[in-house]
Amino acid sequence: MSYDPRKAAQTIAYLAIRNGRRPLNIVKAVKLVYLADRESVMKSGFPIQDEPRVSMKHGPVNSKTYSFINGEYDPEMCGWSEFLSDRSGHRIGLADEKLDIDDLDELSDADIQVLDEVWNKFGQMDQWALVDWTHQPNNVPEWENPGNSSYEIPVERMMRALAIEDAAGQAELVKSLEYAQSLVKSL
Repeated sequence: MSYDPRKAAQTIAYLAIRNGRRPLNIVKAVKLVYLADRESVMKSGFPIQDEPRVSMKHGPVNSKTYSFINGEYDPEMCGWSEFLSDRSGHRIGLADEKLDIDDLDELSDADIQVLDEVWNKFGQMDQWALVDWTHQPNNVPEWENPGNSSYEIPVERMMRALAIEDAAGQAELVKSLEYAQSLVKSL
């Protein structure tokens, strides 16, 4: 996979802009990022973020994005801090209050449309309502309770839960595209 921390940061920045430019609770932010990937897979067959996803105690999580939020990588090296401030008080917000949607050049129009749909559906929920919602098998059947550990959520399992036709073939197509993108970025 070719994870793009700049795109992930812009995804959260967009959600913070939709939140009235106020910081987002971290649990809420990671749930919305996961739900946006899920919605994008349902609409186009491809997630917004190219990264592993896992089941954790509080629900599904995009693991690399969660690691960046937790400060496990240098935010200066990848453009993350250009869009997001360091986490503070279980919140993450915009690095610059003047940041505008036009500054979010990694997000396609389709990505923004998906983010708007996810925000319209889930934006008013707090983090614990989102945790409860994502724990419901009817809502997110690919999530498995890992206890205090974590379990991988392969994109194919997400696709099967979403009733994507030929989930195995589509998952392979996603992996092929991610591989091709990683080759182009390395040039």
